[in-house]
Amino acid sequence: MTPPTAASAAAPTRWLTAEQLGPAFDDGGRILLLENHEVFRRRPTHRQKAHLYLVALRQRARELGDRGALHRVRRYRDALTDTALVPGELEVIDPPSWAARRLVRELGASILPARGFVTGEEQFAAWAVGRKPSQLVMDRFYREVRERTGILMQGGQPVGGQFSFDADNRQPPPKGAVSLGLPDPWRPVEDDIDAAVRADLDALEASGVRFLGRDGPRRFAATRAEALAALDDFVATRLGDFGPYEDAMMLGDDTMAHALLSVPLNLGLLHPLEVVDRVVAEHAAGRAPLNSVEGLVRQLIGWRDWVWHLYWHLGPDYTRSNNALDAHVPLPAHWWQLDGSATDARCLSHTLDTVGGAGWAHHIPRLMVLGNAALQRGYDPAELTAWFQGAFVDGTPWVMPANVVGMSQWADGGVVATKPYASGGAYIDRMSNFCGSCRFNPKLRVGPDACPFTAGYWAFLDRVEPSIRGNHRMAQPLAGLRRLADREQVVEQERVRGPL
Repeated sequence: MTPPTAASAAAPTRWLTAEQLGPAFDDGGRILLLENHEVFRRRPTHRQKAHLYLVALRQRARELGDRGALHRVRRYRDALTDTALVPGELEVIDPPSWAARRLVRELGASILPARGFVTGEEQFAAWAVGRKPSQLVMDRFYREVRERTGILMQGGQPVGGQFSFDADNRQPPPKGAVSLGLPDPWRPVEDDIDAAVRADLDALEASGVRFLGRDGPRRFAATRAEALAALDDFVATRLGDFGPYEDAMMLGDDTMAHALLSVPLNLGLLHPLEVVDRVVAEHAAGRAPLNSVEGLVRQLIGWRDWVWHLYWHLGPDYTRSNNALDAHVPLPAHWWQLDGSATDARCLSHTLDTVGGAGWAHHIPRLMVLGNAALQRGYDPAELTAWFQGAFVDGTPWVMPANVVGMSQWADGGVVATKPYASGGAYIDRMSNFCGSCRFNPKLRVGPDACPFTAGYWAFLDRVEPSIRGNHRMAQPLAGLRRLADREQVVEQERVRGPL
């Protein structure tokens, strides 16, 4: 950074985190970006996630030119208190993690309200007043946001006569197909910054840093221009099919019709309203079906905003203080190694390999394969949260707690989800083409060919029955458990089988 003049020294320096790299976070003035490799020594991180974040920071620094500066540091605190880097007032847009918020407050920074979401923190706090934790349900929040913003509303009523078309978005993959037959998704073209980052990560590995997963071509947008190109591609080629196959999984098609926009959204390169306005306009022009458009709108202004606000509302101890189902089994080594060959369950093997090779899988493999397996086997929810955060390229500190602890593992006892999201192999068989090439039979719960998800479902219910018997949504499954003639046999079989 050019040494400041006496006049410029009093101007604030704005520190932007790696999640604040888009135009919505830049009001002009001096910008400071910090690159810290020490975090890769402290926290397991996917190699491609580290690559993506470093590229995004360096690309933003290049775009800013003389107005910005990127520095490599060992400790954020040391950099932010260095008068050579911050010659005047330190200014921040409220950062996206508890740790970063504590730091900037301790340093006395000038703090602007958080950006990048549709609902402000004060708006959410006002909505949450008087509601018990179990009443902070996403559907109520989503409806309130729709009514407040007017998005997909007409004359005070939801377009199409209902707020959610989720029931229309549960189609299984086409029978006999190996993919949805859509064009390959947009991919960025790597440049000299990618090459320099790859060399730096190679050097870190040579020095002893152990990344998760494998290196590979960058798959996600790391600049504003790339983010807009990715959005254009999704709207042009996959938006129409997004809704119907939103919950489906395919062995030969990991992308299917998904948007692949979570990374640029979480880097701050896109604002969710940009995406919402774009897809709503497509529907208004008759180029996109309502069920697809509403499904994406619900994910962005409903689920995504809701999870962000729950992160702050539920407090910094939410992850480590919630374990309602008393799950303490350590995560298997092959999960940390992202090694699918260590399990014979085809759905799990494929998903672990996919994450190892890309740092990404869409939301149904995350919830109904990875999360389901972890829930059934009693993996520790705090460790699982750390794994999801490190293994996924879009895994930020605010994203994973409610998604993993609450939605996936029901470790908060019903704050985020009204019941545990456990299912047997029948669900995976119905919503995917995994089971046809698997050595296990999803219809069997006992014997050498018994599906570990089918048998694991009943063993899970047996283990957690005392904790969930008061949940009215679990009354029917628990009644089925009590009728099982081979209950003890199934439980013992899965005890012997052990972790997946």
